[in-house]
Amino acid sequence: MTIRQYIRRHMYRWHRIASLIIAIPVFLWALSGFMHPLMTNVRPQVATQKLQAQVIDTSAIKVSLREALEKNKVDSFSQFRLVAMHGNWFYQVKLPGQLVLKYYSAENGKLLPNGDELYARYLARQFLEGDELAAEATKGNKLLASLQPEPLPGGGSTPASVALHGEEQDCCTNTMAAILNTTKGAKISSVEFKTQFDEAYKYVNRYLPAYKVSFAREDGIRIYVETGFDRFAFAVDNKRAAFDTFFSWFHTLGWLDVLGRGKHLVEVAIMLLAIFTTVMGLYMFFTTKAKKATGNPTVRARLIHRYTAVTASLFTLLFTISGGYHALSKLKPDIRDQYAANDHFSISQATPNLDRLLQVVGADQQLTNLSLVKMGAETYWQVFSKRRKAEEKPGGAPGKDLMKSMSVPPPSTLYVRTSDYTLLHNGEVLYAQSLATRFTGRPADKIISTAVVTKFEGEYGFVNKRLPVWKVGYAENSHERWYVETSTGKLSTLVNDQDLAEGYSFALFHKHHFMDWGGKLTRDISTMFWAFLQMLMIGLGLWFWSKTRKKAWTTKLEQGG
Repeated sequence: MTIRQYIRRHMYRWHRIASLIIAIPVFLWALSGFMHPLMTNVRPQVATQKLQAQVIDTSAIKVSLREALEKNKVDSFSQFRLVAMHGNWFYQVKLPGQLVLKYYSAENGKLLPNGDELYARYLARQFLEGDELAAEATKGNKLLASLQPEPLPGGGSTPASVALHGEEQDCCTNTMAAILNTTKGAKISSVEFKTQFDEAYKYVNRYLPAYKVSFAREDGIRIYVETGFDRFAFAVDNKRAAFDTFFSWFHTLGWLDVLGRGKHLVEVAIMLLAIFTTVMGLYMFFTTKAKKATGNPTVRARLIHRYTAVTASLFTLLFTISGGYHALSKLKPDIRDQYAANDHFSISQATPNLDRLLQVVGADQQLTNLSLVKMGAETYWQVFSKRRKAEEKPGGAPGKDLMKSMSVPPPSTLYVRTSDYTLLHNGEVLYAQSLATRFTGRPADKIISTAVVTKFEGEYGFVNKRLPVWKVGYAENSHERWYVETSTGKLSTLVNDQDLAEGYSFALFHKHHFMDWGGKLTRDISTMFWAFLQMLMIGLGLWFWSKTRKKAWTTKLEQGG
């Protein structure tokens, strides 16, 4: 017997056994894949995902950062910037070795108790409902005494509740009262500080640490925010949570997470078996002839399964090969979180001269924020500004949705030397290169390209979350590219030519980005259609198998009787 004869004799049996093994896993993969476009569109409605930068009110900065730190016996810090809550300005300071940020009043230098949690509440409400309170901050602070106190979670009185009962009020107690006792919008039911990803807030969301702010609404909405950079991280309500749980269990096999990286090997094994089954089915289709139905429902079902399968087979292979390749790539550890510019500064460096900075920035610009960075042995003020124009409403840009817009404006950040307040020409490029040099350990002359990235496309997809970033390229290690975020001093992602095959195969063949020419709706329709065809193919195959099994059992019983 030749090999060809042996294969033809046993291929139906092999195909049937392999198909039965993978039928349920692949059906659930297809079903959850079919639902994924629905999941990305059935999202909680929020007012905005991006807040407009507030112009710093220099007249409200009455205490320098150095004075505030000295008052609170702080001798060094890792980072700072200015934030406003209900018309009151604070220095937001990251202290060495601490994840929870501190807030010191720019009016009197006092520490704002529970400041990071308060700011998380403030941001979450802006993202969810808009910033009506901030627009009424000046008159609202005068009416705080009439509000009823709402203690922080965990019980106990707060400075805000003391202030509301007639004690002396200042910017800190006023801010606490305004945030904790607002009567507008949904009530906040709880606030949780997240230092690790979990089932609800997955690694794909990228930002840590973050705060989970839960609102007392019927939909149970939760807003995740990153207080360090005023960022919307994620929003989930009960409906979206159910979608996410289903997808996690049946598409990414979250129930196998106990195996660690072993889960990805299980996924690869199932994918390989699916590829083997598909190839075997194609071989059978092109080497055998189909029987005519002649009114036989079983034969008709076989014919429908046969032609459905061959139609769907191309996308079966595309889904399984790209999915298996993606799962295999997960065995390589993701190291992006290991790279960040964790510098330390002494309080002697915490004396920005806002008037001089305004002169350097120019009369047509307004300061929106300020920070400190190091480039080699030099220290620079990292100055964020925007051009003067018509008065804008506080809060976010309504409808701003990165998943839909996929792009942001290019950075306009300036870098001013702290020693003499001279402007660093081409500062953004130089700082991006400085970060890449620090992360790679390679000399700066090894850099062969530097380009700003303001849009999710190509090898830098939406999964990376951060924009804008700078792509710093090297000739070494298969043309390595380091995507760095200058606003945070963090690495967004690292890719090289070897990663391109996996990245493009998953984007094009698994997520159907080859349909981008028609927009997201067209891509979603394509994904859902071919996922549905996979389910139809498997459903018909299982129905046909059950009919043949029933017929075999009936025949056996008749012969036995």
